[in-house]
Amino acid sequence: MILRRALFARGARFRLHRRDLPGTPDLVLPGRRLAIFVHGCFWHGHDCRAGKPPATRQDYWLPKLAENRRRDVRKAEELAALGWRMEVVWECELKRAGGPGAACERLIGHRAHSSGSAAPQTMPSS
Repeated sequence: MILRRALFARGARFRLHRRDLPGTPDLVLPGRRLAIFVHGCFWHGHDCRAGKPPATRQDYWLPKLAENRRRDVRKAEELAALGWRMEVVWECELKRAGGPGAACERLIGHRAHSSGSAAPQTMPSS
C-alpha cells in the first residue's frame, strides 16, 4: 500500500494484479510496459538480513525458497519475451530511509513536487 500511494502521488497510474501477465505482477504501469513485483525478502531469497533462510528444517526450506527464485527468473523471462520490463521492489527497500520515495524514483524516474503532484511530462519540441 505504501508503494501504491507513493506512485500515485507522483502521477503514476497503474493496474493491480494483472492475471493476463506472467507471474501476476503486483502493480502494472501499462503505458510504460512495466511490471512491478513487491517481493518479501524471506520468500524470494533477497541478500539481506531478512532474506536469510532459517537454520532449522533446511531440508524443507532450502528447496522451497530455491524454487521461488527459479520461478521469479522464469516469469521475468516470460515478461521480457512479451516486451515488458520487470522491476522488483524488496520489502527491506520500503523500510529503509527514503523508503517508497526512493523506490518510486528508481521505478519511474522523477520526484514529486512539494505539493505532492507529479512533474508535468512535456514532449521535446522538434
